[in-house]
Amino acid sequence: MADGAGPLGYLGVDRSLSGRRWRERPADPDLARRHQLALGLAEPLARALAARGIDEAAAGSYLAPTLKALFPDPSCFADMDKAASILVDAVERDRRCVVFADYDVDGASSAAQLVRWFAAMGKALPIYVPDRITEGYGPSPAAFRSLREQGAELVVTVDCGAAAVDAIACAAEIGLEVVVIDHHLMRDEVPVCAALVNPNRPDCGSGQGVLAAAGVTFVLLAALNREARRRGLFDGRAEPDLRQWLDLAALGAVCDVTQLVGFNRALTAQGLKVMSAWGNPGLKALLEAAGGKGPATTFHAGFLLGPRINAGGRIGRSDLGARLLSTDDPDEARKIALELDALNASRREVENEVLEAAARTIERESNFADQPLLLVAADDWHPGVIGIVAGRLRERYRKPAIVVGIDRAADVGKGSGRSQPGVNLGRAVQAAYDAGLLLSGGGHAMAAGLSVRPSALPELREFLCQAIAAEAQAAAEADALEIDALVTAAGADRALFESFQQLAPFGPGNPEPMFAAADVRIERPMMLRGGHLRCTITDRSGGRLKAVAWRCGETEIGRRLMEEGGAAHVAGRLKADDWNGRQGVELEIEDVADPRRKNV
Repeated sequence: MADGAGPLGYLGVDRSLSGRRWRERPADPDLARRHQLALGLAEPLARALAARGIDEAAAGSYLAPTLKALFPDPSCFADMDKAASILVDAVERDRRCVVFADYDVDGASSAAQLVRWFAAMGKALPIYVPDRITEGYGPSPAAFRSLREQGAELVVTVDCGAAAVDAIACAAEIGLEVVVIDHHLMRDEVPVCAALVNPNRPDCGSGQGVLAAAGVTFVLLAALNREARRRGLFDGRAEPDLRQWLDLAALGAVCDVTQLVGFNRALTAQGLKVMSAWGNPGLKALLEAAGGKGPATTFHAGFLLGPRINAGGRIGRSDLGARLLSTDDPDEARKIALELDALNASRREVENEVLEAAARTIERESNFADQPLLLVAADDWHPGVIGIVAGRLRERYRKPAIVVGIDRAADVGKGSGRSQPGVNLGRAVQAAYDAGLLLSGGGHAMAAGLSVRPSALPELREFLCQAIAAEAQAAAEADALEIDALVTAAGADRALFESFQQLAPFGPGNPEPMFAAADVRIERPMMLRGGHLRCTITDRSGGRLKAVAWRCGETEIGRRLMEEGGAAHVAGRLKADDWNGRQGVELEIEDVADPRRKNV
């Protein structure tokens, strides 16, 4: 068909070189026309807006999301008012408080928000981050005892604690008050503590379950300001301006791969604007260490800053990220940023070693190909990189993956998993824990963590495969590359790119626009270090479009691009190309299809 939407898929692609069907992203044509008329949008952009399920009433705020329109009443979160009262009491009474943070970006950005609010109130808030290797995830009785012995009276956990039943019970025994700020999925059992704020607790009616902990913490700051204002604590002193810390809330939202919809979308959009001023000394120093520049985008947060902040918790000192985001000392920020940048380089080396070993295991075990979930394990795989490797395996094999590093001396395996859209991995891991197969486990739909006895791994694999079988089958059937618009090499220009940027920020719940180009020729392909490839795309329109394909060296896509000759269909995302001020674009190739390979 002329529009490329025949029965075999978009452009006739029923099976691309990555094994996917292509299809035009479904959209209501009548709604697209109404968007076009009401908002003055070009047809492709109006259609893309409709394809994201945005109706006429919500279209304006979607294109220009504001906190004023979407900020929830903090009181709609279970225990939020109670938590705010306890923390403001602590400020008034000068109680000895500690923020206990998870060791990832979400934990660090959540902790930094609280540290900065306390500092604005004239109080210091020490940070405690458990060591990933020696302490594991979340609060433990030993950690709480140590903090109590050091004089702590109140601990605020951020991005952890919602499942720490034993640790919180221990805290009660030793007279340590605990407030939990979290977002992870919970079992029906709610730990008995002073306050537990989590939009995913069973009895929370906030409807904000997509928030990262950093987003929940930002709402807490609003509750803290409101409570402090009610008590007259701002009489004669400036009220903390929460907007200055929106960059931290956005950082947590992007790096924790949350759904960028509703309030969370507004929080991220406004937070990236604040981040673009690079007023946080830690973020500015880290950007410089990474060689980045320009206004902040989800790329800056998710691919430049996030991995470096995470590197401290993965293979370095777990508190480095929180310290970086909390400091106002440029010299300290620069020192920590350089250390994190170096740790990130080391992390990449370790990650590549584990990824290659895991891929060899999968290729060797032929039965893995038929299973709905990949679970690979080996001795001494570094627990700091297994989550990243699981994500890489998920991308490569297009199914949920769990990677387990085994410590034989301790007789325990620590695992991390990443899932495909439509498969709730966190729920399956929770079910395995409830069935007695795990020492610990939990997470959310797209990611999960667990601890397991090595001897239980075969039974765990079988259990998880059965638990997700129906979801995995449906997800596999729906695993198609959805195209927003067909473009030519000449038409894929800066104007088109900037018009679609009105849909930003992009992420889960708001996919980055995907463009397809038909019957193009690949010219001057060049393989780069790391398996990346650069080339130029040309077609009959006479245009030339620069393109890049990441990590494609050992794939069918990479091999086809290196062949040059012969027509191909390509699909990818348009990216700004501002090198030397040229204000151009390049195509970041996601998939390639050979028109000669139909019905394969």
